[in-house]
Amino acid sequence: MTYALLTALLAFCIVSTVTPGPNNMMLMASGANFGYRRTVPHMLGISIGVAVLVLGVGAGLMALFDLWPLSYTLLKVAAVLYMLWLAWKIAHAAAPDGASAGGKPLTFLQGAGFQWVNPKAWSMALTAITVYAPDRTLASVALVGAAFALVSVPLISLWVVAGQQLKRWLTSPARLRGFNWTMALLLVASLYPVLLTGTE
Repeated sequence: MTYALLTALLAFCIVSTVTPGPNNMMLMASGANFGYRRTVPHMLGISIGVAVLVLGVGAGLMALFDLWPLSYTLLKVAAVLYMLWLAWKIAHAAAPDGASAGGKPLTFLQGAGFQWVNPKAWSMALTAITVYAPDRTLASVALVGAAFALVSVPLISLWVVAGQQLKRWLTSPARLRGFNWTMALLLVASLYPVLLTGTE
């Protein structure tokens, strides 16, 4: 991979990782409800999960979608159902008397596993492999996965910190409840583009 292509890959990873999406909405809600330290396993799960998803896509999942288009439809259905469930969990993340009284942040495995039903993560992985590793060699696919892992934690941390800072404003149960419901609705809204598109 040339220096110019590597620079372009890193830029793609940075932009696609830091922009709003299901992971970042959930991390912001987690930061507000549980704080930075308790959200670290979730962040690490996202970072590793996206890298593993990229490796899986590069190893042949794109070919599966081409060969059996129904598999992509089934993936979208699973994604929608799981994200609706997660939105419900976010909406009810904190008890009326505070976050410490109810709810738990996602674990490492839950954060990693979510990437397999995260429409934005699939879009990122499919685009990255198509554009930056079209030969799908082990080295090029691994480089794309490593690029996502490299930029992921520092960038998604910004969303957790933003949520943590919002916690100062979310001192009343009504505000916290309103914030959680807003994050839940934004998570559901992030499904809209996926429901309109097919495989790319």
